[in-house]
Amino acid sequence: MPTPQPRPLLLLDVDGPLNPYAAKAHRRPRGYTTHRMLPGDWVARHAARGERARPLRVWLNPDHGAALLGLPYELVWATTWMHDANTLIAPQLGLPGLPVIEWPRMFHDDVDGIHWKTRHVVDWAAGRPFAWVDDEFGERDPGWVREHHAGPALLHHVDPRVGLTDRDFDVLKDWASHRM
Repeated sequence: MPTPQPRPLLLLDVDGPLNPYAAKAHRRPRGYTTHRMLPGDWVARHAARGERARPLRVWLNPDHGAALLGLPYELVWATTWMHDANTLIAPQLGLPGLPVIEWPRMFHDDVDGIHWKTRHVVDWAAGRPFAWVDDEFGERDPGWVREHHAGPALLHHVDPRVGLTDRDFDVLKDWASHRM
């Protein structure tokens, strides 16, 4: 009897896909609630400059938690929020604690001209099929992933003015259904 394959990974960025931060400041998207949050990295970056961090405005759609859990994936945080995503974001969406990709270095230029997360995502996935939702992919990222990742991968861009939509969930569900 063949060993069942693990579900593909769904690598989740917070800002952009879950928090449509680029929406007009005075027009919270329909279905979203407003939260004020102080992620640890945000506080540390301000403290390093001798500044006091002000809370971030974060818009989250509470329906996204159930929708994400309903997808045939193993959910993983792939966000600069890192472990703060489990303490600040997950409870607002009704998500359990999720594995976290820890970035050894953030916001740097990569020698291959890819997004600074891409190399780490591929290493972390270790050949497992994955879909990655983010708002910051560059044109070089999909080709680099194809060349350096042994399994199937979907890099799915989400508009940071809108966040995840029903269409995005349909794309993710369809892609996963062809991997199982």
